[in-house]
Amino acid sequence: MPKKIGVSVLSFAHGHASMYCQRMLDFEDVRLVSAWDDNLERGQASAERFGMHFYQNLEGVLHDPAVDVVIIACETNRHAEFVEAAAAAKKSILLQKPMALSLADCDRIILAVNQNNIYLSVAYQMRHDPSNIKIKEMVEAGYLGKIGLLRRRHCIPLMFDNNFVTGPSQWHIDPVKNKGMFMDDATHAADFIYWILGKPESVIAEVDNVLTDIAPDDTGVAIYRFNQRAMGILVNSSVTLAGENTTEVYGDQGVLVQNHDDLVSTAQPLPKGATALKYFRRGDSGWKDLGIGIPASHGERIMAVPRGFIDAYKTDSPPPASAQDGRVSVEMILGAYQSAHEGRRVEFPLSK
Repeated sequence: MPKKIGVSVLSFAHGHASMYCQRMLDFEDVRLVSAWDDNLERGQASAERFGMHFYQNLEGVLHDPAVDVVIIACETNRHAEFVEAAAAAKKSILLQKPMALSLADCDRIILAVNQNNIYLSVAYQMRHDPSNIKIKEMVEAGYLGKIGLLRRRHCIPLMFDNNFVTGPSQWHIDPVKNKGMFMDDATHAADFIYWILGKPESVIAEVDNVLTDIAPDDTGVAIYRFNQRAMGILVNSSVTLAGENTTEVYGDQGVLVQNHDDLVSTAQPLPKGATALKYFRRGDSGWKDLGIGIPASHGERIMAVPRGFIDAYKTDSPPPASAQDGRVSVEMILGAYQSAHEGRRVEFPLSK
């Protein structure tokens, strides 16, 4: 029998780590080996749930020869130090998003990956979603012609969730540990826009609290400009109760419209005849449904991350989202924050 890939978790602070483990229990090519968490109660309970050995010290995981891959899901401001430790121990890494809170920490991560020649991918579930993959394929194949405008909405209702803001996940609203909700959640949409259109040249944005005063911010809108004059509009809110349309891509030969592709648009019952992705091309008589299914929940999208990561790792294929990719999305979000703070257009690259 081929050797199973040994996977361990460094902190269950981010809830997605538990979702990854739950899905990997069904993987025939993976063995959940161990876990570490500085929150002993959380770590021990999670390790017991998934049949993993719990280490009270980080070195126990890092020195274990049965461990091939570590999932790093600690608070975002600690990502760089944990990547450096895991990379030095020659462990490959699935890193929770966003990659870091500063470009300096992004560069620490990239250096650790390169110096130790280890495999790292950032956990961006949008890159594993079938309708998003189809959007990328159609844009790159030229079905829409020259792209003029892309709008991506990625929203959640978590600032209205008392369990989120007062329970174990409250570190998400700590400006030291996570900067703001726009940094934490808009990074998904930033990565998607970059994945489709490439690196932007500039951004102008507004980021603020509009319906709450719980976190440093709850809503943001950013407009990115690209070297072919295209615009990418990012809409992110942590105070959205429901939603439907998530992506629009407008080209001179066609249009793509995507629905039901974030948390709030799958949390409510889907309307009859709901369509995930449809397109219209110059000369068509109407919209065409591309026939892509809508996941039963947003959790299904999140739990697609480990399968894509493991498959790429096993074949030594390019990471689904590399460390360099992760840095781009961080820079896009930091640029939006800078634009909102200074009230002006900000050019890329940012000064460190």
